[in-house]
Amino acid sequence: MSKRQIFSTRDKLDVALTEAVCTQLQAGINANGKATLVVSGGSTPKGLFAALSEANLDWKNVTVLLADERWVDESHADSNTAMVKSLLLQGVAADAKWIDFGAGKTDVEAELNRVQREVAELGTFDVVILGMGNDSHTASLFPCSTELDQGLTTTATALMTQPTTAPHRRLTLSKARLLDTKMGVVHIVGSNKLDVFDTATQHADDDAHPISHFFHHEQFTLWFAE
Repeated sequence: MSKRQIFSTRDKLDVALTEAVCTQLQAGINANGKATLVVSGGSTPKGLFAALSEANLDWKNVTVLLADERWVDESHADSNTAMVKSLLLQGVAADAKWIDFGAGKTDVEAELNRVQREVAELGTFDVVILGMGNDSHTASLFPCSTELDQGLTTTATALMTQPTTAPHRRLTLSKARLLDTKMGVVHIVGSNKLDVFDTATQHADDDAHPISHFFHHEQFTLWFAE
């Protein structure tokens, strides 16, 4: 597969990416009896989530989790958990297993330790879908964050980060954990985002552009539409 999958419309991108994701998840189910899908928040994947929720897949054997989450309660407008539940975990996909990060709870360390343990038990992911911000951050690995080096180098599955250019403390999967996947997707839309992506990925493993730590690995592909 080409490193860049380019589509003329977002609808065409959503249809093609849904098919590719489901093919990979089905391969995991066929081989291991189960599969794991890691998704990202924000507005970009909303159409994809809606399409996936209608996909003919044995969802009861699929585990879904976020690449990262803002540490806010599910009732908060910025909750990615709420968005995933309302768009993806619907219809036939409501049967999927969901790993909740416990965002917003008071005992952050207890929730982080639980998530680290549960994510470690999953083994190699089948699909990881990453987004990218205008500062080229991905997951909650922000170039402005003092925890960036930890996130890029730790062998732990997850960590807490505190960006200075975006609201909320966050729980994010680490670089090492996100790279441990059979299929990796960088999912972006809009020419402005593509310009940022092209600049950010000129060199591999550029800490100023965290997305560069992923795209240059063979399992990751760009999926893009205007």
